[in-house]
Amino acid sequence: MELHITEAAKQELQNRDGKQNRYVVLWYDTEGCGCGVNGVPTVRFTDNFTDKYMEVESDGLPVLIQRQQATFFAESMTLTMVNGMLRLTSPEGILNPFIAPQSVCEI
Repeated sequence: MELHITEAAKQELQNRDGKQNRYVVLWYDTEGCGCGVNGVPTVRFTDNFTDKYMEVESDGLPVLIQRQQATFFAESMTLTMVNGMLRLTSPEGILNPFIAPQSVCEI
């Protein structure tokens, strides 16, 4: 699995990372979505690289994903900035067009 992070998205994430040098986590948010298969792909931060995570190849920042959530993401993805919002896409289409930068928080 790989994530390309554009320079604009990288800068936005670095600005949001108050603790600096944490891992970016591809996160499948199911909060308020009903059940575990209904959710929204998004981005979070963590300090903890445990065995529940696996590394995602990235050309910008250290990126992790929970092993059990990997099925909800594409093999190849791109994180960009569009009109002040982060956008997660894959060759198959848009995974989440509107990730508000202020919503990128710690898990």
